[in-house]
Amino acid sequence: MTDDDVPAPFVPPVPGTTAPRTTAPGTTAPAVRVGMITFDTRDPAALAQWWAHRTGGRVQQHPGFAMVLPSEPGGVTLGFQEVPDPTPGKNRVHLDLTVEDVPAWVEASVAAGATRVGDHSLPDGFAWTVLADPDGNQFCVSPAHED
Repeated sequence: MTDDDVPAPFVPPVPGTTAPRTTAPGTTAPAVRVGMITFDTRDPAALAQWWAHRTGGRVQQHPGFAMVLPSEPGGVTLGFQEVPDPTPGKNRVHLDLTVEDVPAWVEASVAAGATRVGDHSLPDGFAWTVLADPDGNQFCVSPAHED
């Protein structure tokens, strides 16, 4: 099979616009941007409000669904969809959040209902804390990663 035999990926039209899509540099494949990360939950409004307080975002509610819109341009939207029975156990995808003052942010999050799951570090000194939100979704908090 050659590259000519591989079908081009399906690219749905951008809703509400006829603007051309951009492509990744040096390719004909469309550039991909994470538009939203969505969590299953029994109470979308409550969990969205909790995350909005942690991230500085703004909650937008819909029937059975809530979003936390980012506080800064280019930020990622967090979605919370109502499901009757969220997946049990450890989540397979998690957020890695970077903050300036990790201890203070972790302390404030725990006071607001997060659970401290554990603290970890690498031999080079990089360290992070794993927390779980009120629904049990685990996420990591660390200082900014240095290149």
